[in-house]
Amino acid sequence: MIRLRGLTRCFQAGGQKVMGLDALQLDIHSGDYLAVMGPSGSGKSTLLNILGLLDAPDAGEYWLDGEPTAALSEARRAELRSRMIGFVFQSYHLIPRLTAQENIELPMLLAGIQPNLRRQRSGELVERLGLGNRLKHRPGELSGGQRQRVAIARAMVMQPALLLADEPTGNLDSHAGGEVFTLLEELNAEGLTLIVVTHDAQHAARAHRQLRLRDGCIVDEAKLEPA
Repeated sequence: MIRLRGLTRCFQAGGQKVMGLDALQLDIHSGDYLAVMGPSGSGKSTLLNILGLLDAPDAGEYWLDGEPTAALSEARRAELRSRMIGFVFQSYHLIPRLTAQENIELPMLLAGIQPNLRRQRSGELVERLGLGNRLKHRPGELSGGQRQRVAIARAMVMQPALLLADEPTGNLDSHAGGEVFTLLEELNAEGLTLIVVTHDAQHAARAHRQLRLRDGCIVDEAKLEPA
């Protein structure tokens, strides 16, 4: 599903060149569950941003589902993000003035999906995620775990093939964090390709593959037994 060859991304910081990613080589197959670890500044979020077509490399090749992405127009990148990729972030990125249901349905509204189909898809997700009695609540009226469930529902409502999660439990207690990972793993078991950036070694150990980055390079890669 994903093929990276010589992927390189540099940044300027204080007049110095900082290597975000350094000639990365990586293959991620459909249905994989990959945990990405490493210290701050190792390139984890840079990698996720490029995989999510939010950023572009300075050099190297990135193929997504067999399509080279280097020369894609912004319109095509936006189309692929909408159709194929879901995002879950540590800080949820929910819109405070919208209800949980409106936040979940926002990607479908922007994609021009009809109201009846929006209601059907969001209804199926909220029942599965246990949010049925929280639909009319705004983010400020929800717990951290509930807000992350809303964020996951919003990421899944367009039925993507790839889910990118950047420290999805960083703001949650251990119980709520464990519930979020269990939910993500259930989605992966149904065929979703899951890539999670995490600092938590216990959560990373639940993945099928574990990748460690340092200074933009892969320093260790392990294939793990599914939990």
